[in-house]
Amino acid sequence: MGTVDKAKNKAEELSGKAKEKFGQATDDRDKKQEGKTEQTKSNLKDAGEKVKDAFRD
Repeated sequence: MGTVDKAKNKAEELSGKAKEKFGQATDDRDKKQEGKTEQTKSNLKDAGEKVKDAFRD
């Protein structure tokens, strides 16, 4: 997996976690769900990159 892609995915995951926590703290369901969605999207991208890496090896 490219280092840049890995860093972008991690940043997106951390951003999602922050949004989720902010949503919990402010009782904002939309922001909380947006954070969870970002985390899921980041995890799927990571999985896709790992599959690509498996076929390269």
